[in-house]
Amino acid sequence: MPDCYHKKMDRQQYAKQLNRFKIMNRKTVKISFVSVIVIIAGVVYFTMSEYRRKHKDIADIPESFSLNSNEIINSFSTNEKSAYKMYLDKVMSVRGTVKSIYRDVGGACTIVLGNDTSMSSVRCSLDSNHTDGIALIKPGADISIKGICTGYNADELLGSDVVLNRCAIKN
Repeated sequence: MPDCYHKKMDRQQYAKQLNRFKIMNRKTVKISFVSVIVIIAGVVYFTMSEYRRKHKDIADIPESFSLNSNEIINSFSTNEKSAYKMYLDKVMSVRGTVKSIYRDVGGACTIVLGNDTSMSSVRCSLDSNHTDGIALIKPGADISIKGICTGYNADELLGSDVVLNRCAIKN
C-alpha cells in the first residue's frame, strides 16, 4: 500500500510508488503461481510413477530360507514370536505334499501344502503371473513353492495355517 496517507506527497511521487507496488504485487503473484504449478507437477509425477510401479517377480528374488512344510508349521506352533521374527516378510522356499488346490471366482489360486494326517498346513496364494502350471499339479504331488511369509493363523479345532503370498511354483 502506498505511503501517501502518512506523508504528504505530490501526484508524481504517488504514481511512482503506486506503480512500484503494482510491479511487486505482479512478481509475487507470478512466483506463487509458478511455485504452485511446480508442486502440482511433482505430486502428479510421483503419483503416476507409484501407480505404474510393478512388483518384483518373486521367482527372480533369492530366497532367505528353504524349508519343509512340516518344519515351518512346527516352528510357528512351538514358538510363534520367534518364528514371526525369523520368517515374517521374508522370501522362502517351502517343499511339501499338495493337500488341495483352490481357485476362487476371481481366478486366484491357492495351493495347500502339508501332511494328510495333520490339520495344519501351509497356504500358498499364487501370484497371478505364475498360475500357468497349476493344471499339471495334482493333490498328493511333492512340489516346491517360493513365496513371502505373511503370517500364521493359529486354530486349535481346524488346524493352524502358515500363509505365503505372491507365490511361484519352483521347477
